[in-house]
Amino acid sequence: MNGTITPLGERWRFLKRKALWLILSLIGALLLYFLGIIPWLEAKKKMEEEIQMKQHLVLKYQEYINGKKGIEEDLKNLRLRFENIKKRLIEGETPQLASANLQEIIKKIATSKDIQIRSFRILEPKDLNYYRKISIQIDFNPTPSLLNLVQFLSEIENHEKMLAVSEMDLLVFNIRMPNNIQGNLIISGWMEKEKLKEKEKR
Repeated sequence: MNGTITPLGERWRFLKRKALWLILSLIGALLLYFLGIIPWLEAKKKMEEEIQMKQHLVLKYQEYINGKKGIEEDLKNLRLRFENIKKRLIEGETPQLASANLQEIIKKIATSKDIQIRSFRILEPKDLNYYRKISIQIDFNPTPSLLNLVQFLSEIENHEKMLAVSEMDLLVFNIRMPNNIQGNLIISGWMEKEKLKEKEKR
């Protein structure tokens, strides 16, 4: 009893020390979990989300770049088509000038095919989206050759400018002489509508 520790007391102290170490270890493990592992897991998750987001952005940019190339190619083709169409339009800043140019084209074709035009009449132009349709009615004298008339019509339809025979009214005086044909035609062409708008603005 004078200061000596009994085996029971020593065992009790050992158990207390063990319990203390166990508690300290548990507290350490909890601190490590809450202050170390959880923040690390959250940081890892955040980093993975950021990587995923950046990968998604890279894919989007790649799609945009690939799409842009396709759009640029489409625009290039559209510009080319527009330029080709533009070349086939009748020149002239106003419907009157365009109609005069159309008249000259028809005169040249008629002369080359021996078709005698008696009169020209300029008709009212019509707006069609970005273009303006201009039309001329022509009356021609009896033609001695049906072949000439067919060639005249064919050359109009296949002209380098965009022309079309809109209406046709033919008259055969004698069924026994079908070559002797006269009548009138409405021939149409197209001009650039934008040119007219620019002129009106000025």
